[in-house]
Amino acid sequence: MAGVHLRGRHGAEVNRRKRSEAEEIIERADSSLLEIIDHVLNKGVMLQGEVILGVAGVDLIYLRLNALLCAADRLLPRAGRK
Repeated sequence: MAGVHLRGRHGAEVNRRKRSEAEEIIERADSSLLEIIDHVLNKGVMLQGEVILGVAGVDLIYLRLNALLCAADRLLPRAGRK
């Protein structure tokens, strides 16, 4: 896969945003895969994508994919909680 270069409107540079907590966890040298997965499940992540299948420049199938990945206790109401 190739990298995608992003530019603002009319060729203006894109403003750098503040680093998120997730980026800081991922970029730490001592963070493990388990810590990253735990953080993703606690906070949740939304995945979106599109797939277009075509032949000879004609689009035949268009799929729009959405997935929410998080811990079940984040979605379901807590029953029997006092």
